[in-house]
Amino acid sequence: MSTPELDPINETSPEAEPRFAVVPDSAAGRRFDAVLAELFPEFSRSRLSEWIKTGDALLEGKQVRGRDPVRGGESVSLIVVLDIQTTAAPEDIPLDVLYEDEAVFVLDKPAGLVVHPGAGNPTGTLVNALLHRDPGLSALPRAGIVHRLDKDTSGVMVVARTLPAHTALVEQLASRGVHRQYLAVVVGALVSGGTANLAIDRHPRDRIKMAVREDGREAITHYRLRERFRAHTALECRLETGRTHQIRVHMAHLKHPIVGDPLYGGPLKLPRGATPELIEALRTFKRQALHAETLEFTHPTTGEPVRCTAPVPADMRGLMDALRDDARAAVEKGK
Repeated sequence: MSTPELDPINETSPEAEPRFAVVPDSAAGRRFDAVLAELFPEFSRSRLSEWIKTGDALLEGKQVRGRDPVRGGESVSLIVVLDIQTTAAPEDIPLDVLYEDEAVFVLDKPAGLVVHPGAGNPTGTLVNALLHRDPGLSALPRAGIVHRLDKDTSGVMVVARTLPAHTALVEQLASRGVHRQYLAVVVGALVSGGTANLAIDRHPRDRIKMAVREDGREAITHYRLRERFRAHTALECRLETGRTHQIRVHMAHLKHPIVGDPLYGGPLKLPRGATPELIEALRTFKRQALHAETLEFTHPTTGEPVRCTAPVPADMRGLMDALRDDARAAVEKGK
């Protein structure tokens, strides 16, 4: 069945009425765009700048430039116009929703689901699924998605349902106010946790990959032991920054790549005398053993803390069971 295309129309905010404010006297001499951002902090500066240019943000009923100074005491009117930002077609793809209200969705993304449509995946993505569940997301940047997970990383994600919520969540991420904890199964039996404070940027030769680089962007991953096996370790990883492939790159650089990682994992590593079940589990695990387990943020509307946890998926539970059983078998054999 074909899906309908989205019409390139404009939509206004649910209130469908101009918003009004008064420039404080203390702002005299400052730029209009800077004052507007303070009067309407729920919207990003870039979007407010667009509304100044289109005449949807007026000073004393007149269109002015963003750099024009204000005197103080003027009236400001703002019509919130939300253009269609996402033109992907909605598709009826099941979603596992952990939390939902008028401002946000929190989802448990399965491994294998691409987040954004692209050249290789024009359909069947999380964006397509979100637009089917809430068509209004088409008016938001990236259909409300404020952070992404790799295709083969499972776990919890937050999606904004309104423009103010999107702005607030993006700012929380930028200011490191969002807590993101992952479960990773890595090669090697670590004896302690630690922190990887290693800058990351695009690999100098392989443009598909990222790499630790001195001239890269700051990237910080905190990790601690959850469970130690004979030749592998389950880690809890907490992101302080959110660079592309961050945990995968950091752990590979530390010589403890994530099990099953097709880009950074290297050759299969088996403990001596591994059980047949473990050999099978490791050989057939074809994605990075990485799961976004817990997400904590401040609700963009209520200001209350929100904490959501996505259960460990069946394939990672099976992998850890096989590692656990192998460790027990080795102890029994040594007795």
